[in-house]
Amino acid sequence: MQAAPVRATAIPSFTTALRAVESLLMSSGQRTARRNAWTSVLEDRRRAKDRVEAQRVLEQTLSSRSS
Repeated sequence: MQAAPVRATAIPSFTTALRAVESLLMSSGQRTARRNAWTSVLEDRRRAKDRVEAQRVLEQTLSSRSS
């Protein structure tokens, strides 16, 4: 009985596979637009998180002054 052959190449990650499918289905301009849109979403989320944190600090400061 012979041992199974060892795989020489790594199995691509999900992200790599998704990008490969994306490159087949979309033109480069569409890929760029999609990535830019996703970057904007992430930046909006970061700014919203910063706003919430700033609001919390402001409210904490104002409540400590009135005490």
